[in-house]
Amino acid sequence: MWKILTRYVKFMGTGVVGSIVDTLVLWLLSDLVFSKGYWGEYIISPVISFQCAVAVNYTISYFYVWKDRTRGRSDASVKRFFKLYARYNLSSSAVFIVRLGVLLLIERFTGWDVVLCNLAAMCFSGILNFAISNLLIFKRKKAEF
Repeated sequence: MWKILTRYVKFMGTGVVGSIVDTLVLWLLSDLVFSKGYWGEYIISPVISFQCAVAVNYTISYFYVWKDRTRGRSDASVKRFFKLYARYNLSSSAVFIVRLGVLLLIERFTGWDVVLCNLAAMCFSGILNFAISNLLIFKRKKAEF
């Protein structure tokens, strides 16, 4: 129980770092690059900022949060790193679609700025991302007999 709780706290720390990256990139893109259109500000900017955060979160997760499940394995390699990254990105992208829907609903009902809507929507996706990462992406190695 303590191990999973410790891992979850590490994951949440990773999430904070990813949220900072996501929010900073989103702010820069929505205010400086795509500031003159709904699609650019509320669709394209969040997608790009999300992908930046995924890359940061995955790297920290691989080398820190789940390092006991990624190091010392016979299949540990650059190829495996990118294979897991593809899976991680796919699962994170699926959760992102849900998050984007929540972001758009919050914006529709509140009229808040995209950055605030995004922060509120991120609260819904953290637990789901942890569960998928822990159970599927960085799953335990099967016991050898």
